[in-house]
Amino acid sequence: MNIYVSNLSFNVQDEDLREFFAEYGEVSSAKVIMDKFTNRSRGFGFVEMPDNAAAQKAIKELDGATVEGRAIKVSEAKPREERSNTGGGGGNRRPYGGGGGGNRW
Repeated sequence: MNIYVSNLSFNVQDEDLREFFAEYGEVSSAKVIMDKFTNRSRGFGFVEMPDNAAAQKAIKELDGATVEGRAIKVSEAKPREERSNTGGGGGNRRPYGGGGGGNRW
């Protein structure tokens, strides 16, 4: 089962995340998501546990737990939704009318 963990302290690293969940069962992976520009934690991560019962227990007991002074949120990770290219995002709109420009010869 894939588990989503948010509201993490920026000091929490992959190994810390693994340790939080290891007391509930086997952890196949633990990853804190890092900002690709600043290389700092983005404050959330994912943990994978092969045993669903252990994962459910970890979610139940760790959701709301305080880690480094922050109440973390723990839930089952939802699959990423594909971003569609439909709707929104009008291209190149300018806030101030068009550039009519008349005949200036």
